[in-house]
Amino acid sequence: MAQVNLIPYTIQSIEDSKNETPEGVQLVQAPAVWEKGYEGEEIVIAVIDTGIESNHPDLEEQIIGGRNFTSDYNGDQGNFEDNNGHGTHVSGTIAASFNDDGVVGIAPKAKILSLKALTGGGSGEYDWIIDAINYAVEWSGPNNERARVICMSLGGPNDVPEMHEAIQHAVNQGVSVVVAAGNEGDGQEDTIEHAYPGAYNEVISVGAVDMDLQLAPFSNTHNEVDLVAPGVDVLSTYIDNKFARLSGTSMAAPHVAGALALIIKLSEKEFDRSLIESEIYAQLIRRTLPLDYQKTAEGNGFLLLNLVEQLDRINTPSLSKNDRQP
Repeated sequence: MAQVNLIPYTIQSIEDSKNETPEGVQLVQAPAVWEKGYEGEEIVIAVIDTGIESNHPDLEEQIIGGRNFTSDYNGDQGNFEDNNGHGTHVSGTIAASFNDDGVVGIAPKAKILSLKALTGGGSGEYDWIIDAINYAVEWSGPNNERARVICMSLGGPNDVPEMHEAIQHAVNQGVSVVVAAGNEGDGQEDTIEHAYPGAYNEVISVGAVDMDLQLAPFSNTHNEVDLVAPGVDVLSTYIDNKFARLSGTSMAAPHVAGALALIIKLSEKEFDRSLIESEIYAQLIRRTLPLDYQKTAEGNGFLLLNLVEQLDRINTPSLSKNDRQP
């Protein structure tokens, strides 16, 4: 069987130090949600990728657990160190911590369950991916934490039924599965490019735009794209305690995974109960703004975490319950 691979990505630059909130984090309005007191605390996100640099200053406090499913490190299951850079970059966009240095992620108090299912070369067996998905669903933390979100910036040309079934099982167990839409795009909105798992209906498939909200020409277009997020020149953590700017739908997906950590905390507080996966998805889509591209390109639109509150502020006449017609 063919292998699954990292969604291709471009390294724009590698830098020694930073002290800023990345532009993508600001664009999706994460700071506005932090100001309300929601930073992703108690939410665990399973990142199925190339691992994580466990001693990176922005990430070392965020890691709640991990496992290696690959043949790297002689198959040592306890060694999930990132020997590629991709997994560390994705993890930083999700949850790099507030520490007055480096960068900050979308959900800076969320926890990362790092599941290394791709080798340092960026490829992996489908069985590794399937095992990692099932592990994420079954995992229980030291205080009985459960993973609420899975993030996968990987893909391949093959529709593998066993992988699809594992994803369906995860969603049925209440886990939101966020994936990169893919980078086979040709810049045309009306042509279809499929990569799996990004083309499955059950996943939250994320396309990429640049920092000017222009559709990235590499972003796959197909009828299962759910939304778009920043995916061009995205600044985040990188191996060797560095920082890097990368481009790809791989970089867009973690913006949404981190956003879900904020949305879950905010929405479950508002509703005063746990929400099922479909309800969480609905809360995510409430926070998207159409950009006037075809649905195959942008899905529901661009992620804007503070959109609901902004709409509430619009000064339009409203009827109280007592004024409404039956």
